[in-house]
Amino acid sequence: MSFLTAQWKNLALINYEIDASILEKYLPKGTEIDFYNGKCYVSLVGFLFQETKLLGFKIPFHVNFEEVNLRFYVKRFENNEWKRGVVFIKEIVPKYALTLVANTIYKEHYQTLPMNHNIILSEGKMDIGYQWKLDNKWNSIDVTVKSKLLPIEENTEAEFICEHYFGYTKFNNNTTFEYEVKHPRWKQYEVIRTKINVDFENVYGKEFAHLKEMKPNSIILAEGSEISVENKRKIR
Repeated sequence: MSFLTAQWKNLALINYEIDASILEKYLPKGTEIDFYNGKCYVSLVGFLFQETKLLGFKIPFHVNFEEVNLRFYVKRFENNEWKRGVVFIKEIVPKYALTLVANTIYKEHYQTLPMNHNIILSEGKMDIGYQWKLDNKWNSIDVTVKSKLLPIEENTEAEFICEHYFGYTKFNNNTTFEYEVKHPRWKQYEVIRTKINVDFENVYGKEFAHLKEMKPNSIILAEGSEISVENKRKIR
């Protein structure tokens, strides 16, 4: 049975090039940073969890909710092949139970904050917004897209960002958790406008403060799909 199943919908991925040395302290043992065309990326990601089930059961009041995370990209060589995955700097959700379980049992880096989202449909367009409140200040991501879905082409930056199928967590300096995220290949919308209002230093720490002044390398709005999280294991 899958550990977790859900639908991930309307994934806004704001992608920045960053100095890889900043990420070294977050790197789980047994993985290495994954580069695209020589560039190291972090992504600010906002999306919706829908129809969420834990071990096959819906948990009351924890079925539909927002998440915003900051992540970077890694790879791990095993059984003569590369596994491509992500590592989360922090994952923000509006539900305390999620944070308690994830941080206590799995040593993840969740934080519970007030959150909102909005979806506005108009002729030929869609507006998606995610908001979260820290220290009485609202942070937000707002993306406007054309409503027509497009494929994510092979060997593109969008494919690199979206098509990672493993997650890695640094339990300690010697132990790493690995889990597999299964989903079909996603499609994307054409982004026509973005507004980012995020206090990166306050939310994620001083080493990420400079992202507030940076122009993103790219912005993607992926449709999303049903997903399952499986095969969680400890790597020593």
